[in-house]
Amino acid sequence: MLPQLHRHSWMDESIEAFREQVRRYIAAEFSPHLDGWRRQGYVPRQVWRGFGEMGFLLPEMDEAYGGAGASLAYQLVAQDELAKAEMPNNLAVHTIASHYIRAYGTEAQKQRWLPRLVNGEMLAAIAMTEPGCGTDLKAIGTRARRDGGGYVIDGAKTFITNGFTCNLLIVVARTGGPGSRGLSLIVLETEDLPGFRVGRLLEKIGLHASDTAELFFDGVRVPADQLLGGEEGQGFGQLMGQLPYERMLIAVPAAATIELALQLTLDYARERKVFGAPLLDMQNTRFKLAEVATIAHVVRTFVNDCTQRLVDGKLDAEAAYMAKWWCTEQQCRVVDECLQLFGGYGYMTEYPIARLYAASRVQKIYGGANEVMKDLIARKL
Repeated sequence: MLPQLHRHSWMDESIEAFREQVRRYIAAEFSPHLDGWRRQGYVPRQVWRGFGEMGFLLPEMDEAYGGAGASLAYQLVAQDELAKAEMPNNLAVHTIASHYIRAYGTEAQKQRWLPRLVNGEMLAAIAMTEPGCGTDLKAIGTRARRDGGGYVIDGAKTFITNGFTCNLLIVVARTGGPGSRGLSLIVLETEDLPGFRVGRLLEKIGLHASDTAELFFDGVRVPADQLLGGEEGQGFGQLMGQLPYERMLIAVPAAATIELALQLTLDYARERKVFGAPLLDMQNTRFKLAEVATIAHVVRTFVNDCTQRLVDGKLDAEAAYMAKWWCTEQQCRVVDECLQLFGGYGYMTEYPIARLYAASRVQKIYGGANEVMKDLIARKL
């Protein structure tokens, strides 16, 4: 049993009741189908509709747009429970995209899209990464050319989470000259949209139920009122403005995965016999699990503190960078140590620890590579 955590003000009875509801829904509606979703490479979009109707999809959205007006802690609790159930990261991307609209959209854009994002009628994705452009968003080449009362978009994107299943897509495109000032965000409703094409589902080493796709834009025409915020050249600032929250959407699942790996390994070590005795009786096993338990406690303590600061509006960018890189580093370290204790069984994908191992690696890459996080922190030292 891990030491008792400090109880922050966001950790009240209401949010614990919400957590239990989310957990039960996931166990009943998602977990029985997860293996099939892994095999087909995506979670069907309609699956999220029930999650939305229960109020679990975007609880933090304002009541005016169909949400509950809850704090961001509620969304992070949902992400926590999804990660503990090995659900993929699709909804993290959905909430990020929704928050761009909430923070920067015109009132007409909010009324048009947010209610459908809240209830699950729409699933959102963000198209940033390109074949030749990843972390350096200033190098984006996809272009949106103004033509009459709209824009014509040409270009290609890759590694897009929800790219196969989404029906609302926020595209980072160049509406002006070189550099960050030439970027804008344009919102597309993708169903039956001429010129828009989803390429192949990309095969990944992990997160097999999360669809990751190539996207192509060949003369895609959209009305000018789908430019997010209505003003060109604001895209880079809009992307940067949500970073603390986005980093937490990575740090929280890292904490959840660490705790899941620890529990799985404890259960296995109690049952597995080595030289006639439980694996847990061996000193090396006990020392390793003591180390993992310590990491789990420290990571969760850090994440809970960052959550409180986020709710209070006091989470600075540097703390969020630290949470992102350090928690994901610990995640990968812990899962590797735990897998080792499973021996050969840990290398079999039917065992959850093997799936956690493959899924964890990308946590150090997406949402800003950990090396970039460290560089950003160092600039402020």
